[in-house]
Amino acid sequence: MDIQLTEEQELLRGSLQRLLRDRYDFDARRKIVATDEGWSRKHWSAFAELGLCAAPFQESSGGLGGGPLATMIVMREFGRNLVVEPFLETVVLAGGLIEDVGSQAQHDAFLPQIMAGESIWALAWAEGCSRYDFNNVATTARRQSEVYVLNGTKATVIGAPWADKLIVSARTSGEPRDRSGVSLFVVDRQSANLHLQSFKTIDGRRAAEITLMNVQVPASQLLGTEGEGVAALEACRDRAIAALCAEAVGAMSELNSVTLEYAKTRKQFGVALGTFQVLQHRMVDMFIALEEAISLTQHLNLSLATGEPHGSKLASGAKSKVGYAARFIAEQAIQLHGGMGMSDELNVGHYFKRIASINVQFGDPTYHLMRYARS
Repeated sequence: MDIQLTEEQELLRGSLQRLLRDRYDFDARRKIVATDEGWSRKHWSAFAELGLCAAPFQESSGGLGGGPLATMIVMREFGRNLVVEPFLETVVLAGGLIEDVGSQAQHDAFLPQIMAGESIWALAWAEGCSRYDFNNVATTARRQSEVYVLNGTKATVIGAPWADKLIVSARTSGEPRDRSGVSLFVVDRQSANLHLQSFKTIDGRRAAEITLMNVQVPASQLLGTEGEGVAALEACRDRAIAALCAEAVGAMSELNSVTLEYAKTRKQFGVALGTFQVLQHRMVDMFIALEEAISLTQHLNLSLATGEPHGSKLASGAKSKVGYAARFIAEQAIQLHGGMGMSDELNVGHYFKRIASINVQFGDPTYHLMRYARS
């Protein structure tokens, strides 16, 4: 499958490519990651001014109406440049959930700030024993008059140290593994009795373990219908997978490009590496893996954009196939570069680390292969 982009989509891609080429090369990215905050508010503002934060949202919500295809374009270019700013966490995950199940009041209160780049969000759903199951929730929310009182812990919340707001899943009824009874809440990160233990992830981002101890949340901050949070999170997962696959494709494209260039210029035994037939075959395999991943990613995003049925099954198939392909390409790129492939001075190792992180977000390839088979 090869999607022909519209004129507006081409303009979006071209504008983003120029911005990243001029301001977000590998050295600039390394400096950003090395700062105390670990991301650049200046670049985030530039992304918002370009319209990236508004691009996926519907026009009725004040967005540009780009949908999943706009997200795919943005995430692919972000993958090429290893962008660390929280577009996925703020726009795709939190913004998508608010637009999908939020009330009109919540739309009016939160979406304009997200689209303007004025508010950073993170999604806290995973727990220590939940693995990839949205319904395995031990965190509880108890209603007391006009507030909910939240207690529990959330694991590996990507972007939480940067966030102004969190969307937290908590059980309002039922047993820990019941599908029904899970609700979503908008929680201010500065809330009393909410504690963060921040850490740096292997791909240079920031995450946190979150502890909630009698954290009070106004009832008006319930997101969606009480007890029906699992369905909302499953739809969010499909959008997230589509975005992550696009980011992985961007990283894979860059790995193939730099590896091919290296094979043309690096000499061994007096000749370029690219002249060895066995290495040519290996790079052909890398090219084929990339093309298959591109096709699956485009198919998934187009299916989500048009609302085709069986989108969730297709998301699992794409996550599995693209995940295996991305790991294969990353491993081959490192091998073909030799020992220098894992050095911090070369971008190849950083792409490998990002692909490794992508592969475990919202389910690793093996998990989604089994999920695809069961469905």
